[in-house]
Parts: sequence; C-alpha cells; structure tokens
Amino acid sequence: MRHLKDHRKLGRTSSHRWAMLRNLVTSFFEHEQITTTDAKAKELRRIAEKMITFAKRGDLHARRQVLKVLRSKKVTKKLFEEIAQRFKDRQGGYTRIVKLGHRAGDNAPISLIELVEKKTK
Repeated sequence: MRHLKDHRKLGRTSSHRWAMLRNLVTSFFEHEQITTTDAKAKELRRIAEKMITFAKRGDLHARRQVLKVLRSKKVTKKLFEEIAQRFKDRQGGYTRIVKLGHRAGDNAPISLIELVEKKTK
C-alpha cells in the first residue's frame, strides 16, 4: 500500500532525484514548456506550481525560497517579473500536461508540460 507516500521515486536516489527536478523546473521556467516522461511531468508540476505561488507573493523571503530551488538568477527574475504577473488573478492550476504518446526507444509515455497562459507579445 502507498499510504502517506507523497512523491514518486523515479528510480533514483534522493539526491539525484532532487538535482534532476531542480534542473527540470529551471528549464521549464526558462522555456515555459518542456517535453518529458509522464511521471517526471507530474512531479515537476508540484514544484512549479509552488514556485509560481511564491513568485506571486513577491517578497524577499519568497524570492529566497525560490532561489533554493531554481539554479539561475536570470530565470528567477523572469519568474517574479513576467510569469507571476500573468497569473496574478489565477488561484492555482498554472500548468497543463498534454500526453504526446510513447518514446520510440523504450516506449515510455511522454508528455508536454506548459504554462496555461502563453506569453503575450
């Protein structure tokens, strides 16, 4: 039974898993969409939504909390100045996961995870 098990292990040690998720979330906010496996996309969504909520708060402590996860100050600046402003009226559900099919090599299910509101020019 998986009672009280709150995350997927993704076949990695905890340090490898955390490093991989930090890299994924940084790339996700840099490009505003990313293609990955279903399981990784679902774990990425949990972290990304928390980061957007912190960015919407906008105070110094929230910025420091985000910098503990994101690997780039440039991406953190983008998150606080651009992405948070797009979602200021939304109370959650900032990301969308679209299933794309299966990967050719190992038949792993692949998904596209993207921000719900696109950048307006």
